[in-house]
Amino acid sequence: MPVLEEFLHATPTAELEPITHNYVQSDEVDMGMTYEELSVFGRLRKISKCGPFSMFEKLLHEWSNQMSPMDIAVKVKRFFYFYSINRHKMTTLTPAYHAEAYSPDDNRFDLRQFLYNATWSWQFKKIDALAEEQMKKAEEEAKQASEIKGTKAE
Repeated sequence: MPVLEEFLHATPTAELEPITHNYVQSDEVDMGMTYEELSVFGRLRKISKCGPFSMFEKLLHEWSNQMSPMDIAVKVKRFFYFYSINRHKMTTLTPAYHAEAYSPDDNRFDLRQFLYNATWSWQFKKIDALAEEQMKKAEEEAKQASEIKGTKAE
């Protein structure tokens, strides 16, 4: 049905702000991450049981060709901040059928705590330190590569 195309390609929004001709509120912009990234974070958190630092390390390996270590760090810290302040909402759920191993709603076997300190101070400091180290390493490698090119040109 052609009329459904508009719905399929609509920008996901909570519609908390009025839609005007030049502005549409976007969930992904508000969250600071795409739904695809959010799905990756959810799977790493629930299935792989990753905390902030281990998730950052995995994503650093997987996403290093797509974004900088600092960008990955920002996204991971943002995810865990919002995960922390909203985790308590997952403790009471209505009965539902879950046909796959991962569902953000299936809480039956999730025995982790539900109240977190949203600052994750130790973990976030470790993430920042590793991100900084990776950025310096990348700068050094780029510098060495340019020096090698300069030597070959001579």
